[in-house]
Amino acid sequence: MILRLLVNIGLIFDHVFFPSIRKKHISPLVIVGNPRSGTTFLHRFLIRQGLGTGAQLWQMVYPSLTLQKLIKPILPLLEKISPARHHSTAAHETSLSSIETDDVSLLFKYFDGFFLYGFILAFAEEDLFDWFDPRKRNTSNRDFDWYENLWKRLAVSAKHDTVIPKLFSLSTNIPAFQQRFPDAKILYMVRDPLNVLPSGLSLVTGVLDKRFGFWSLEKEVRDRYLNRLYKALVELLHRFHEDWTNGSIDQTKVLIIKYDSIMNDLEGLMDEIFTFTRFTPNAEIMEEIKKTADSQRQFTSAHKYDLEKFGLTAEQIRTDCAFIYDTFLNPQLNDVD
Repeated sequence: MILRLLVNIGLIFDHVFFPSIRKKHISPLVIVGNPRSGTTFLHRFLIRQGLGTGAQLWQMVYPSLTLQKLIKPILPLLEKISPARHHSTAAHETSLSSIETDDVSLLFKYFDGFFLYGFILAFAEEDLFDWFDPRKRNTSNRDFDWYENLWKRLAVSAKHDTVIPKLFSLSTNIPAFQQRFPDAKILYMVRDPLNVLPSGLSLVTGVLDKRFGFWSLEKEVRDRYLNRLYKALVELLHRFHEDWTNGSIDQTKVLIIKYDSIMNDLEGLMDEIFTFTRFTPNAEIMEEIKKTADSQRQFTSAHKYDLEKFGLTAEQIRTDCAFIYDTFLNPQLNDVD
């Protein structure tokens, strides 16, 4: 409560010390896709190449520019006590100064959103997924208002009109987002569900185990949680696919990106993104792309998992996600983690 009070006071003072916030124009380039579909790599890579600015974790904890001026000098000290250290794993390295998913900002601002369900409330005896389903409880106006406030501050701070958020939860609500931000462009990541789903489960349970000993919980509790999280991750895929195929999404403003292209043809992928965003790269950026592409082709993930551990089978995943294979992927070709 003290943190939220300080942040709210800081947000008010922002309009005094940073009056340009109110009229700041932003052009969102949003990365959407399930966790472990390549979103983090692409998010951080595009920002490093100067295509736009994005939120570091500490900037979402302290979104006020006024507070950020005061806190930045002590950021190294805060890193030592930050809960982010429990989330940094082989699957996903993070810190307070890391570029992170904007979904977490809703947790900090409203103690709400998919992070709250995925890490905490999915453990409840009653399934509370409906609390976070925009078809059952629609908080879009509130959430979009907050994102706009956050993104304008990021743009002012970085002196850049293009903001690059990463929002996995937006998979459930892209039509409403496009109505609110008609100029926004979206990069939607697609990866073989046989890889992305167990990898996503492993990522979350790895964090929970590191901090709370997830795998030492009673089997009934673990199984209930894993089943709910799996269904939620599948639902994210299903909602996007449904809106994509029924014409609810303006497809001219969405670029579908396959995980394989990140790993095997980053140069070609970046050419597509430059055309889609109308961004003109310089020679330095092109050289960095080439170096990173060479590294990607040789990359082997240290993140390991097995389906049986999560109570899953390959047949079940293929069946539950047949719509993704039929529309976006060749079912005979599975990527390698």
